[in-house]
Amino acid sequence: MSGKRSEGRVPVAKTYKIYIGGKFPRTESGRFYPLKDEDGNVLANVSHGSRKDFREAVVAARAAFAGWSGASAYLRGQILYRIAEMLEGRRAQFVSELQLQGSKAKKAEREVDAAIDRLIYFAGWADKYQQVFSAVNPVSSSHFNFSVLEPTGVVAILAPENSGLLGLVSNIAPAIVGGNTCVALASESKPLCAISFAEVLESSDVPPGVVNLITGFRPELTEHFASHMDVNAIVYCEDSGDGGAQIQTLAAGNIKRVVGRTGTDWADATSDTPYLINDTQETKTTWHPIGR
Repeated sequence: MSGKRSEGRVPVAKTYKIYIGGKFPRTESGRFYPLKDEDGNVLANVSHGSRKDFREAVVAARAAFAGWSGASAYLRGQILYRIAEMLEGRRAQFVSELQLQGSKAKKAEREVDAAIDRLIYFAGWADKYQQVFSAVNPVSSSHFNFSVLEPTGVVAILAPENSGLLGLVSNIAPAIVGGNTCVALASESKPLCAISFAEVLESSDVPPGVVNLITGFRPELTEHFASHMDVNAIVYCEDSGDGGAQIQTLAAGNIKRVVGRTGTDWADATSDTPYLINDTQETKTTWHPIGR
């Protein structure tokens, strides 16, 4: 990011990369777009992610799925807590980035604090949501009948446009705490926190590929997020015209689960809910005979 510079010196705007498989590659497209503040000053150059970037991110997410979904709930909770710890340690940086993108100081501080708290909230649910949403079902036969949750698989997330950090965290955390891996498209107009959050993930014991972050233009990438045949669920948070209908139609190609979270106030306490975990879970029912 560019900040105050000595007189006569040419500021160097940082060029942000994307985050795939635990690494920070440059976008395959070679394209970038300048992110500007309210006065038109260039804050940074942001990667203009492509369809190929997304495909490679899905490959990384699929490769990580078996290990992550097989990890214990305790471990997943511990890692989410570690992410919160690392985010807390870089609190000032995230507050500054939100301010550069137009937030007032107090609002930026509240957003970062809420993001940290939300990570801890979902970390706490790691070993509890199964007890809430699973069941022993009554059946009229000589069987036990159990229903338990299982992760859906690779989840594509179109993050909220107006909440660069809290909205992103509020959608990634419930997806991965339930054992899914994900590919998230950051806010197009507020992308700074997304790549900085990737740096937090990279240093927080999150296995490579569990979370992958791409920046770019939503209208260009939505179709690919919704139609990819190796993505098991898609979460979208913006209702722009017929965007939701387009996602529903394209997702039907491989019976992809579609989760719409439009109109959500991510700063509101109602966003602290385990139903966000349940949204990206499948229910497996098992019949077991009762011995005589």
